[in-house]
Amino acid sequence: MINGESYKPIIAEAAKMAVGEENIYERVFIFELLKDKNDPNAVAGAVGFSVREPKFYVFKAKAVLLATGGATLLFRPRSTGEAAGRTWYAIFDTGSGYYMGLKAGAMLTQFEHRFIPFRFKDGYGPVG
Repeated sequence: MINGESYKPIIAEAAKMAVGEENIYERVFIFELLKDKNDPNAVAGAVGFSVREPKFYVFKAKAVLLATGGATLLFRPRSTGEAAGRTWYAIFDTGSGYYMGLKAGAMLTQFEHRFIPFRFKDGYGPVG
């Protein structure tokens, strides 16, 4: 049986071999989507910067996939008192993808989606 923590490196290695390591950019913060000048409804690339080095990137693409996650920090838990500190929400789901998509002119659907951790007896937080 392959668990998630061992599956990710296997897939990452296959991806590196398929596209070539020279075409993989890691630790780049994308902050702007570039619109296609010939098609106002299309995105033609993105702009970002390295979070480790003083480098600026402009990416040109035939297709762009925006996969930044949900927006859990937009919502507050219903828990009160001590339980409020026991509710775990993913700090990395900031809604930045919704912002970039909206700014680029995308039609947003299911905006109400948020991460909800599993609940189990005598515990709280992310599991599995």
